[in-house]
Amino acid sequence: MRESFEIRATDAGGRLGELTVPRADVTVETPALLPVINPHLDTVEPRQLETEFGAEILITNAYIVYNSEDVRERALEDGLHDLLDFDGAIMTDSGSFQLSEYGEITVTTEEILEFQHDIGSDIATPVDIPTPPDVSRERAEAELETTQKRLEIAEGVDTGEMLVNAPVQGSTYPDLRERAGEHADGTDLDVFPIGAVVPLMNDYRYDDMVDAIAGAKRGLGADAPVHLFGAGHPMMFALAVAMGCDLFDSAAYALYARDDRYLTVSGTRHLEDLSYLPCSCPVCTDNDPDSLAALPDAERETALARHNLHVSFAEIRRIKQAIRAGRLLELVEQRARSHPTMLDGYRALLAHAGQLERTDPVSKGPFFYTSHESARRPEVVRHHRRLERLEVPDSVFLTEGEASSDERFDASWRVKPPFGPFPRALSRTYPLTAEVPDRRDRAALEAAASGVTRLVEANPDTAFTLGHRGWPTSVLETLPASVATLDLTTEFAPEDR
Repeated sequence: MRESFEIRATDAGGRLGELTVPRADVTVETPALLPVINPHLDTVEPRQLETEFGAEILITNAYIVYNSEDVRERALEDGLHDLLDFDGAIMTDSGSFQLSEYGEITVTTEEILEFQHDIGSDIATPVDIPTPPDVSRERAEAELETTQKRLEIAEGVDTGEMLVNAPVQGSTYPDLRERAGEHADGTDLDVFPIGAVVPLMNDYRYDDMVDAIAGAKRGLGADAPVHLFGAGHPMMFALAVAMGCDLFDSAAYALYARDDRYLTVSGTRHLEDLSYLPCSCPVCTDNDPDSLAALPDAERETALARHNLHVSFAEIRRIKQAIRAGRLLELVEQRARSHPTMLDGYRALLAHAGQLERTDPVSKGPFFYTSHESARRPEVVRHHRRLERLEVPDSVFLTEGEASSDERFDASWRVKPPFGPFPRALSRTYPLTAEVPDRRDRAALEAAASGVTRLVEANPDTAFTLGHRGWPTSVLETLPASVATLDLTTEFAPEDR
């Protein structure tokens, strides 16, 4: 059990948690956004991140500090918190990003961890190898081995109360991500960043990102706080949280502002393309596109960065509320409609529904069936798995209609797409209280048929009859041959009238 992280609520793979950072004497509520601070630039001052946006934690690059003589001396003398003027928790990166960009750095894991400790970092990072996507498996395995050796070195460095990251690498090989997660979880390190996913996000490969996270999560323990390195766009926060990520660091707010780009939860807009500002943050209520564009360059950059931060922090709060209300996957689905590649990511998430089901609450907010993807949610997977536990009499009428009193059947059960069959006594239990459209789509019917099949296969000696409302022949053909069928739209149900 990791004492630094406590989970308060869950929904799908998402968690509301508390990350205790002892060196800062701060407890950070997760999911949390860590704005990236460049020690040489003040687009938005760290103190303002705290007072205006409520930031509890930020991240800066210890290697940049290490290589800047004047900044290094100030950090060593005054400490990182005084240098940045920030009272919350501060995480520092090690230079691994520079390693991935430029091919080499001039510091070892021991040196950079000791330096991070000396300047007062609260959460430090060893020098891992960020293996990019799509490299050969041989390279990915070799670089993962190097990263793992460095994590073991990090365990031996005296860091006092400072928490230490254990990055999880493995490129685009989910099994290597899982192996890396298992190894990292076996160390006594504290926070677990999933690394080298920025190229995937830059190329809108959200499905591959989801698979990488899923692999890492399979290897990590349930109590491991997970940081998705470089995940800075609010459009994909909900998707990553639903997969089990707890921390996000964002330089996007500043980088995009530098190019006059305006963040929204459904994508990015160029300021010159906007006739209206679709946001109610202080920047947008005090300006219109023309007045923003007319600002001097530095002022405009700061204003856009502030807007981008407001949008990003608002999305984190929205996600927290969705977890608390049990509505996280509905939010993910809304975001998935913002871009085709986000929809790929959501569908990839649903391919891991069996994995997510293990942490999904058995009862929560109402289940809304809003698209054919809803038929693959973890709640449906759980219901199908539990069908094998039910006691079943010798003959059962499964029906979308009213209960049958026909004496040929020992029981009359309900069938509700996408869940399928269940005893009527369970009609008021979650998730069978789901709000489902009257005009059911094929995916809902196929999922219901899958549930019927699972029940029949678990009870081969029971006679089943299905009363359906016009199910397509191709769906009915997926049922076991032993199931009798009755179309309730054209025939009377076997009941007293």
